[in-house]
Amino acid sequence: MSFVVTIDGPAGAGKSTTARAVASRLGLLYVDTGALYRALALKVRSGGVPPDDMAAVERCARETQMALSGSPENAHVWLDGVEVSEAIRTPEVSELASRLAAQPPVRRRLVEIQRALGDRGPLVAEGRDLGTVVFPDAAVKIYLDADLDTRARRRARELATLGIPIAVDQVREELARRDERDRGRADSPLQIPPGARVVNTSALSIEEQIALVLEVVREHPSWPRSASVGGVGGAPGGGPGGTGPAGGVSPG
Repeated sequence: MSFVVTIDGPAGAGKSTTARAVASRLGLLYVDTGALYRALALKVRSGGVPPDDMAAVERCARETQMALSGSPENAHVWLDGVEVSEAIRTPEVSELASRLAAQPPVRRRLVEIQRALGDRGPLVAEGRDLGTVVFPDAAVKIYLDADLDTRARRRARELATLGIPIAVDQVREELARRDERDRGRADSPLQIPPGARVVNTSALSIEEQIALVLEVVREHPSWPRSASVGGVGGAPGGGPGGTGPAGGVSPG
């Protein structure tokens, strides 16, 4: 397996922003695993698939083509050949994605897709079971966390920038439900991976947490000391740190 950095943690802890920046500055692929679950949720929601019908959802997952492309700073998500990067970021899709992620057949299928990306070169992947299930042998494992109030404020600001105004109290309630579901599911629950560096980001700025993760990666004995931005793991088809839709993430 290539040099893999996993960043796990609950929603709102800063995983996506940190992972994108780390991948960009180190010249690695960036894999937003949550985007794949959201893409499937969008397909289920728009296609009228009953989300509690495991057999129907599993068929949907195996018949759906998903891909990631672009650079870490400008990542794109593709669903059956259509770009859906913004459409998958609504609260409704995020909530459904969390529900679907609790279904073992869905997680197993998405894990297959995620692991296939590990064969494409060094990468930074962020999600909820990367260091425990998807890449248990990852070179560097990070677990980002923050208190619920901090995470709720961050998520509310993020949604506001997308033109989705929502009260912080409502976001807090949704995050609390999602935390309970993620940590309590039988298959691949959210937990601190063995050997992971735990970072509480409640009192950290984004730049501080990015710098901390970069330091951990660069101190790893397997990290190539001569590596530079854009010089490690560039994937054909998507530019430095990207994955091309034509050859990337497909249920096949």
